[in-house]
Amino acid sequence: MLLRAGEVVEGAELARRRRISARNDKELAKGPARLATALGVDRALDGTDACAAGETPLRMLTGTPVASDQVRSGPRTGVAGEGGNGDVHPWRFWVANDPTVSPYRAHVPRRRRS
Repeated sequence: MLLRAGEVVEGAELARRRRISARNDKELAKGPARLATALGVDRALDGTDACAAGETPLRMLTGTPVASDQVRSGPRTGVAGEGGNGDVHPWRFWVANDPTVSPYRAHVPRRRRS
C-alpha cells in the first residue's frame, strides 16, 4: 500500500511540532513527505509491517470505509503509460473534496539549457 496523504485525527500537537512549516492543520500531512514527517516515519521503519497485530512503531487501524462514489482516480504526476505513447493510468486515488489531498499537477518536462 502506498500512502500519499492523510488527516491527523490524533496527536495533532506532536504533528505540529514535527511540521512547524505547516500553515494549518490541513497541511500537516498533505502529500507523501509531509505525511511521513507528521507521523515521524523515517528510514528506521523500512520493512515495518504496519498491518501486524500487536505493538509496532507504526500501525494501520481500521476506520470507516468511504462510500465508493466518493473515490476518485486519475493519473499520477510524471507517470506515463507503457511504451512512451502518452497514455496515462489511473494510479492515483483520493476521496472527493478531501482538503488534505494535494492537487494534481500535470507533468511538464524540464528543458535542458544549452
